[in-house]
Amino acid sequence: MSVRLSKNLEHLRPSETVSINMETQRRRAAGEDVIDLSAGEPDFETPRAIAEAGIRAIQQGKTKYPATPGILDLRAAAARHLSLLSGGRPVNADHIVVSTGAKQSLFNACMTLFGPGDRVLIPSPAWVSYPQIVHLARAEPVLVPGELEWSLKVDVRALEKHRDTRTAGLILCSPVNPTGAVYTRAELKAIVDWARQHELWLISDEIYRRIHYGSGPAPSVLDLPDDQLGKTVLIYGASKAYAMTGWRIGLALAPGPVAKAMSALQTHVTSGANHPAQWAAVTAFGDERLEADVAHMVEAFRNRRDLVVQHFRRHLPGVEFIEPLGAFYFFFRVDSYFSPGGITTAAQFCERLMADEGVAVVPGDAFGDPRWVRLSYAASERDLNGALERLTRFVRVLEGAPAPA
Repeated sequence: MSVRLSKNLEHLRPSETVSINMETQRRRAAGEDVIDLSAGEPDFETPRAIAEAGIRAIQQGKTKYPATPGILDLRAAAARHLSLLSGGRPVNADHIVVSTGAKQSLFNACMTLFGPGDRVLIPSPAWVSYPQIVHLARAEPVLVPGELEWSLKVDVRALEKHRDTRTAGLILCSPVNPTGAVYTRAELKAIVDWARQHELWLISDEIYRRIHYGSGPAPSVLDLPDDQLGKTVLIYGASKAYAMTGWRIGLALAPGPVAKAMSALQTHVTSGANHPAQWAAVTAFGDERLEADVAHMVEAFRNRRDLVVQHFRRHLPGVEFIEPLGAFYFFFRVDSYFSPGGITTAAQFCERLMADEGVAVVPGDAFGDPRWVRLSYAASERDLNGALERLTRFVRVLEGAPAPA
């Protein structure tokens, strides 16, 4: 049957990370031994206090339509939480919109701020959904390649090179998915100043802010004074730091008129986010006892990061990689294994790795650079060790060398 789809979807591609996860589940259901290092979510359980808060909300009948911008208790808890992360600076709860995950917060922001004829700069490599969401807003995503010596981050010079009269904004992520790189406060300030100078919207995705291997949370645009921020929208949520990916709670902090417009848009899309999940998130952002859970999880990720880095340095010394300073991703380069008639892209590398060794990782093609591969270390040390052994064996075969004993 011939089906004519809307032009709104002419650029749309399914999420590669979701597709790989589905293929992994299919193979496991068929009895195959597959280690999944593709997932972009913590492997920890949601802390008990948060889960119990959600259960209580259901038992108390808090299951009706919630306020579209989010229940006041959650917006107030999130405002206080964001304030404390950035030294007590004021954060207005009325400027927060709660959505069904940070992905919807990003969608709402792009649909509100961008449209036909606009160009939106996106540092590359970039999370798979940024360009797709910009396309859905009928705007044009423009990938700005990062510098290898800067851990594939961009600077103002690179952004300015890609700016023109149609450029309306920039989407910046830190800590970065897929590389784990982290922008310093000085780097963020330079980019914020540049965006303000050219009257561009800056969407700062800080969903991984708490998963940082330096001192305290990763640097944030909220570390800067209000008069320096200009036209800035902050994206945040409960999914990563509190292992709440399935609860679907994200939020955006935006200037008052933009927050109001985003809330109005949401009334026609999903209305308010899941009501019991919002009450669970009140506990996540508001109960200081949960800081111990966050610290425990971040320490576990740090140990796993070290495990992966040490394995590559010892067993795969010729493989280039970005040393992660945040998030839970390890980005390594595979184009040295490309050959005519053989593997020619990271996607093919990952397909062969899955077929030959049963290890699921995500090709850099999904993030805008087909020379690299993303490995998630949000997995048990047992799975990590097993997957790294299989990956090393696979690479040794590609090199024509014997596998390590």
